[in-house]
Amino acid sequence: MKITTIIDFYLDGFKNLSPTGKKLWIIIALKICIFFVVVKLLFFPDVLHTRYKTDKQRADFVLENLTGG
Repeated sequence: MKITTIIDFYLDGFKNLSPTGKKLWIIIALKICIFFVVVKLLFFPDVLHTRYKTDKQRADFVLENLTGG
């Protein structure tokens, strides 16, 4: 099965959705995007760039934490 036939299958399915179904899929997509942006900002801050100024300091920190020594 080619990838183009799979893509065509889904595109055809989305084209034949009712207007309500299309609106619901748009809402779902927006909620997922917002969720991942919020999760990234809150739970995965860029700690290395705020604590360390050089790449060498960042690399030493990562190496120390990975090797436990």
